[in-house]
Amino acid sequence: MEFLSNLATAFIGLFQIGGEQFVGYITGIIPTLVCLITAVNALIAIIGQDKVDKLGIICSKNFLLRYTLLPILSMFFLCNPMAYTMGRFLDEKYKPAFYDAAVSFCHPITGLFPHANAGEYFVYGGIAAGLTTLGKDLGPLAIRYFIVGVIVILIRGIICERLTIKFMKKGENANV
Repeated sequence: MEFLSNLATAFIGLFQIGGEQFVGYITGIIPTLVCLITAVNALIAIIGQDKVDKLGIICSKNFLLRYTLLPILSMFFLCNPMAYTMGRFLDEKYKPAFYDAAVSFCHPITGLFPHANAGEYFVYGGIAAGLTTLGKDLGPLAIRYFIVGVIVILIRGIICERLTIKFMKKGENANV
């Protein structure tokens, strides 16, 4: 009987801990995310959607911009999952690589700009909680995470672009 009582207490304890975590989010990160999302939407409205679109077109012309600046700005301004819509400015052969770069940047951006991928903030938040417990500063981690993310999305974008073009050519030759 005592076993069942302990099991029931442990079971409900899981939900109590979950509730405490939820309250922590409500009083911690959620207000920050709401403010950040509101600020970014206001910034887009001030800049103008047409200018944001024009920047997308400019970035699509150069592979360095296409796989660094465009995914970064897309994730910052449009957030996950809307960021992928900036691929509409790209030729078909570049769209898979842009998507690969943008989706690969979902987590590296959260350290500096948690609004960009609020639904998956827990990944960075878990690492950050461990470092905070150890008394470490989160700033250097967030900056390194961001920089490494930019390098990775550039490499992934270039490789994916080359593979896409190769497979598209192979497909064209097979249809002839």
